[in-house]
Amino acid sequence: MKIVDSQVHIWAASTPGRPWPARHAPHRPQPFSAEDLLQEMAAAGVDRAVLVPPSWEGERNDLALAAAQAHPDRFAVMGRLDVRAPDAPEQLARWKQQPGMLGLRMTLHTPLFEPMLDDGSVDWLWPAAEKAGLPLMVLIRQPMAPKIAKIAERHPGLRLVMDHMAVPKGSKGADKAFAGLPHLLALARYPNVAVKASGIPHYATDEYPFPSLHAPLRAAFEAFGPRRLFWGTDMTKLACSYRQAVTLYTEELPWLKGEELEWVMGRGLCEWLGWKLD
Repeated sequence: MKIVDSQVHIWAASTPGRPWPARHAPHRPQPFSAEDLLQEMAAAGVDRAVLVPPSWEGERNDLALAAAQAHPDRFAVMGRLDVRAPDAPEQLARWKQQPGMLGLRMTLHTPLFEPMLDDGSVDWLWPAAEKAGLPLMVLIRQPMAPKIAKIAERHPGLRLVMDHMAVPKGSKGADKAFAGLPHLLALARYPNVAVKASGIPHYATDEYPFPSLHAPLRAAFEAFGPRRLFWGTDMTKLACSYRQAVTLYTEELPWLKGEELEWVMGRGLCEWLGWKLD
């Protein structure tokens, strides 16, 4: 079974030559490199990882693409795009020409970006990505799911992935984190929508194996099925070891076994994104 992490960030320090925008602090005070990640993956038994450039570095993909090009068997990228840039449509048309790039990742859950779903800023993106065959990973809050439903219905060829089970930023405790879970589960009716169960231990207040998380994970599994529920960690903000983030799924969920476990732990993600497994 190939184990493929659906989201990990790598980043470099903010410098005068490569400054960060003034958004928010990184997950960790020290930079985290591709080499650091490879060591963590080896220790945890993770075969591959999708690199998601972090928002604190702005709309840039250089580090992630360099890592994917250096290690194409280990990394691929869901990149960031400034969708409001005048040349954004031209950039998107060339998106797949970048070696290692699989698709696009958008963070729409904050006051800075959420208005784009209503002000027309991204209306051009959905048909363009659909036409180009580019999958999108989208971070929203659970109550925003009806807006995604409209997009999924209008663009059935557009593959959408809801990041972190659409848990609101800063949520702690399963009751709070998954209070809006029915909104997310309602998206399961659209076959072009999948869910990343990424970073989930971060929201627990109990200890590993996080029994408070088992019920919402099972609810997502039953709604979306094993081929549309993708394991992941957002590893640099985990509340447990990287290995425990793996064994939570491979050893602690008695209802997740066999071929269904294989789909959740990487096969489904790779098929959805078009990242061929060996």
